[in-house]
Amino acid sequence: MGIYTVTGLNDYIKNVLTSERALQQIWVEGEISNLTKHRSGHYYFSIKDESSQVSCVSFRSTNRKLKFEPEKDMKVLVFGSVNVYTVRGQYQLQVLDIRPDGVGELYKAFEQLKKRLEEEGLFAPEHKKLLPRYPRKIGVATSATGAAIHDILHVLQRRYPADILLCPTTVQGEHPQIAL
Repeated sequence: MGIYTVTGLNDYIKNVLTSERALQQIWVEGEISNLTKHRSGHYYFSIKDESSQVSCVSFRSTNRKLKFEPEKDMKVLVFGSVNVYTVRGQYQLQVLDIRPDGVGELYKAFEQLKKRLEEEGLFAPEHKKLLPRYPRKIGVATSATGAAIHDILHVLQRRYPADILLCPTTVQGEHPQIAL
């Protein structure tokens, strides 16, 4: 037995926890509390159940991939690895993915967007405009020299003349992409 420094003890505990395979890549179910969305893009929060809680950190790189916006009191499934923030001697779950529990991610994202747009008044009747019966301008992304654009132009001239906005793209080959 030796005498540990505080840093030495925290480093030792971190090594023990991070080398335990059962604590790496795990799912944890709980409810979000104490959510802080830092300006760096990182999220700091706890997930809790009826009798316990665990601290979590979700870095910006993970948060950019989320299809919904985590909120306080939201029930979630969190996927991550147990780690130790040695500066504070605090263990935490380093989040790699978050999913709403009981509601699909896309549905939750849709509901959040709908709520935000409604709060902005964008669903109010005075903001609604009638759609034209036929479009005046049509955008097409395809090869400028291929058969597809010629077919599209031919059909549109026959059925409904409209202005065509062509965005030439590479549609074949190893790396098809929009040419900017």
